[in-house]
Amino acid sequence: MHGPAVEPFAQSTPVDQAAPAAPHAPLGSLAPRDEEPVADRTEVYREVQASAAFRQIRRSYRTFVFPITGGFLAWYLLYVAAQAGAPDLMRRAVAGPLNVAWLLGLLQFASTFLLAWLYARNARTKRDRAALGLRWDTQDQLR
Repeated sequence: MHGPAVEPFAQSTPVDQAAPAAPHAPLGSLAPRDEEPVADRTEVYREVQASAAFRQIRRSYRTFVFPITGGFLAWYLLYVAAQAGAPDLMRRAVAGPLNVAWLLGLLQFASTFLLAWLYARNARTKRDRAALGLRWDTQDQLR
């Protein structure tokens, strides 16, 4: 069953009476401008991706994140394996009602916060300034 026919452009305005074009996107926006061909914008981003500065930022990110992630996953799997494989060890009392399992579980939380802080510090000291400079250069090329 079909509904009633609707004319979507029944009250269209002639081309020469159309509303004025919207103003350009605000600074910092990556939305394409009317007078700028998309191919030129694409080429700017390809040049940025091929630049030594961009490769250095990615290398810095990877050399920090991959080892830290691997270490944290190993630490987590060690906790799970110890829970499954050595229950007597995990039940051993450390102080009062606190046993090894509780202690290692709490250290999981502590290590998560520590790694988040280390990541933020690493990004702030090693990558953010370079990435911001690259962003400003890119924005200047796109204006």
